[in-house]
Amino acid sequence: MRVSAKSDYALRALIELSARSDGSPVSAEELGRLQEIPHGFLQAILADLRRAGIVLSQRGQAGGWKMARDPRDVTVADVIRAVDGPLVSVHGVRPEAASYNEAAQALQLVWIAARSSLREVCEQVSLQSLADGRLPRPVAARTKDEDAWQPH
Repeated sequence: MRVSAKSDYALRALIELSARSDGSPVSAEELGRLQEIPHGFLQAILADLRRAGIVLSQRGQAGGWKMARDPRDVTVADVIRAVDGPLVSVHGVRPEAASYNEAAQALQLVWIAARSSLREVCEQVSLQSLADGRLPRPVAARTKDEDAWQPH
């Protein structure tokens, strides 16, 4: 899996919003400054997140961006899908829609299994758990495996 800058920036901005206990709006400028995200790129990301119903914007002097949904109900997978589309795609289509000849048919099963593994992690981790710095036990356990830290 390749995590795009767009997904990484979106998650970082949402962690900032989720960490605000009062739910007050935060300007895009402040979000960008806090997480070192280029302003123009962040504006496009926030627009994608607004279309997905994850954030909302508030106009006016006290305006800015805030969560539209409870951060406990928004997962890493939700955010990735909002800004980048499906977790796994093959030539721009979902793995189940990819077609292979008989010799390569097993490859489709690999992509479906990979998507399942990504879901297993990304659908368990909420924005609130990221903002709190606490991962769900099964996800945290995966980080304890020394092999997980090794580039292959």
